[in-house]
Amino acid sequence: MIPASSPFHPDNDNPYQAWREAKLDGYPQRLEDLVVSVANPKALTTAERAALLERCRKTNMAIYVGPNLGEDKAIPRLMGRQFGLNRLDAHLLSDEDDISTLTVAESSATKGEFIPYTNRPIRWHTDGYYNPAGQQILGMILHCATPAAAGGVNALLDHEILYLLLRDENPAHIRALMQENAMSIPPRMDGDNVARPEETGPVFSTLPGGQLHMRYTARTRSISWQQDSATQNAVAAIERLLAQDLPWKFQHRLEAGMGLLCNNVLHDRTGFTDAPEQKRVIYRVRYYDRIGQT
Repeated sequence: MIPASSPFHPDNDNPYQAWREAKLDGYPQRLEDLVVSVANPKALTTAERAALLERCRKTNMAIYVGPNLGEDKAIPRLMGRQFGLNRLDAHLLSDEDDISTLTVAESSATKGEFIPYTNRPIRWHTDGYYNPAGQQILGMILHCATPAAAGGVNALLDHEILYLLLRDENPAHIRALMQENAMSIPPRMDGDNVARPEETGPVFSTLPGGQLHMRYTARTRSISWQQDSATQNAVAAIERLLAQDLPWKFQHRLEAGMGLLCNNVLHDRTGFTDAPEQKRVIYRVRYYDRIGQT
């Protein structure tokens, strides 16, 4: 639950209005405002780190542009450490080092059953929305080793902005999405065995440090929403807002050497096409930590 003293509690209006004003003041309107060029992402200069941190504090995300160093998984790992991202999410499809190599699976077996390992579009979501309460994904890095020959564009939206828009429209949306049973992710089966149990929880919650956290997916096959009218109205409002051309929504395609550093903001991905000589390779690192000092 969100504490009553939090500005994110829908009944606590004055602190919310103060937070809202500060959030929107000087909020970037162009993708270019999120981008920071870095000489060596493994060892940032003081100025480079400060520039990335400034953007993450404001928008919960930043895009770094570094040299094309090829398929080097040390880049996202060392980038994360420089921002206090240390607790990696180990899951079924991550590599032995807990970093996921997102590329089109050669067969439909195992990885090919999961959309990130295909070239199909991915709808709006936050990562790890199906994780249990003690293993929420708070931070994430997407690092591009090789882009697709065509496509593979991400749309990005700060989850705090979506919260703000929903609350301004109707605080009842927030109350519904705060419910402990607002959304349920059905169990994932492995044959006759349960590989992952059902997970039920809120969309919006706050962390021990008071920061806003969001769990969401626009998929319909892997989620069940509470059937009360307030929740259904809130979900419809999310879908409507995400479909709009919002000034706070950014679109970007990661090229080789570029990466997204974020506090697990909302994102999607268009479909893409590989070529025999150019197959998309993205390293995804998911953390139980938020970016430090944000």
